[in-house]
Amino acid sequence: QGTMFRCSARCCEDAAATMQEVQRCIERCHAPLAQAQAIVTAELEHFQDRLSRCTLHCNDKARDALEAGGSETRVRGQLDACLAACGDDHLRLVPAMAKKMKDSLAAIPQ
Repeated sequence: QGTMFRCSARCCEDAAATMQEVQRCIERCHAPLAQAQAIVTAELEHFQDRLSRCTLHCNDKARDALEAGGSETRVRGQLDACLAACGDDHLRLVPAMAKKMKDSLAAIPQ
């Protein structure tokens, strides 16, 4: 953000530029930050969607087990174990996700 603000300030300091040129300059300054925000947002949304699908699967399994006559205590234990496995599986994905984001962010031209 600091880079974007400093770049934008330089755009405004150009006394010879028209308002439109200054505006285009500011937009060019903002583009890398907007791109970075889009990368991070998309990656986090993808991660959240995957985690949500996993938890929905656990809920479906629990509902099916209850409908099949499973005891509530036993089904609750299975649900808790399934949800914990979802969390563990997704925690293991974090380092690769962070590396992917870092690589993508590093590839943004400044």
